[in-house]
Amino acid sequence: MITRLTPQDASFYRLESSSNPIHIGSLAIVQSTGDDSSLDYDQLVDLVESRLSLVPRYRRKVREIPLALGRPVWVEDSHFDITYHVRRSALPSPGTDDQLHDLVARLASRPLDQGRPLWEMNLIEGLSDGRSAIFTKTHSALVDGESALEIGHVILDTSPTPRGLADDAWVAPREPNDVELLVGALGHLAAQPREALEVVRGASADAFAMVAAAGRAVDSVVTAVRAATAGAPDSPLNAKTSRSRRFDVARTDLEDYRTIRRRFDCSINDAILAVVTGALRNWLLSRDEALTEQATLRAVVPMSVYLEDPNGDQLKPASEVSSFLIDLPVGEPNPVMRLSHISHATEANSRQRRGVRARTLVHLAGFAPASLHAVSVRAASTFAEHTFNLVITNAPGPQTPMYIGGARMLEMYPVSPLLRRQASSIGITSYDGHVFYGLNADRDAMADIGVLAAAVHESMEEMLGACV
Repeated sequence: MITRLTPQDASFYRLESSSNPIHIGSLAIVQSTGDDSSLDYDQLVDLVESRLSLVPRYRRKVREIPLALGRPVWVEDSHFDITYHVRRSALPSPGTDDQLHDLVARLASRPLDQGRPLWEMNLIEGLSDGRSAIFTKTHSALVDGESALEIGHVILDTSPTPRGLADDAWVAPREPNDVELLVGALGHLAAQPREALEVVRGASADAFAMVAAAGRAVDSVVTAVRAATAGAPDSPLNAKTSRSRRFDVARTDLEDYRTIRRRFDCSINDAILAVVTGALRNWLLSRDEALTEQATLRAVVPMSVYLEDPNGDQLKPASEVSSFLIDLPVGEPNPVMRLSHISHATEANSRQRRGVRARTLVHLAGFAPASLHAVSVRAASTFAEHTFNLVITNAPGPQTPMYIGGARMLEMYPVSPLLRRQASSIGITSYDGHVFYGLNADRDAMADIGVLAAAVHESMEEMLGACV
């Protein structure tokens, strides 16, 4: 099967460079629930292979059209090798969390092989207390949240017994040769004159211009915001990125955000952003940055999807997702005032922004946040780089335990990519009563990413203290 990359898919494919890998990552910590539920490499390979029919693009690779006569195409990989994509690593037992984060940073630094399907999964063994980790990375060109989901969306189950699926009858097909691709592209251009003009323009257009032309619903929001928004404040978060990354995490309790919500009549989204703002403030102060009370950082917050049920005790899936820019009041010393500023800003945005339907995502069984984070990165990349300081992706997950091949998932951390001149990205996911922060950062520009991770807990304590 041959399908043409959408303009946005193609732009992500071409945006990647050695210093800016454009893949979305996901780190899951799992633990066996008994002697019969240990997750080994062979079992993981079998599980992933059995679920590939749910994400068929994971067997397809990108082929360029000869003479650049059109956007690249997805083709079935006739030499698809599941063991190339599902890999095995080990820490010196008993491996510490810090060692795990160092390994994840190294794995996240490496671009994906563009000659093969654009994803990898690493089983990391040897963690202390009998735990293992699964780190997955998928190119942002692959996951669009509608026709193509992230692999982590489909390998999880709601019980220790994996759900059964019909046998996958996939057989590796013959790949088209360059002549066939060229003939197909010429026929397509003849039938689509507008795309022929796009090919001509594309010869001189940069990738970001192509993203803006994608025609997705979210782009209309971006265009309006772009026109009305001035450049972002100067910040150490905006710097030239290197080839290497650092990674750290923070784990917090969902009930603490509910406490903040009940005390100040705000949303859980607002409470999370207030905690992030306090953490960024403390991090900036640790760097001796001069902060006036009016100082802000501008964040792209591509998702706002935490919805409460009528009794306010549970999170439920959203039917749409949205994207906006928000100024985080890092200069404000009072945590309650920080929350108030954020609540007013998000309320104003809610009246102006348009949502992107996400029914395909939220009504499918599995763990949706990985796919939602991938869509978030797509939305963020459509903003001009000078208009924001960092990206904060924020997606809810199920509040009941999930399992991978019988092993219970204990924690889940997003690993969002760094966009151009972005020294750090913050990915946030709620799961099973906790809110998990994945902090990805440039190794040179953010050597103190651990300070920011610790500052998340300091900020939470400050907010809870204000609730008394």
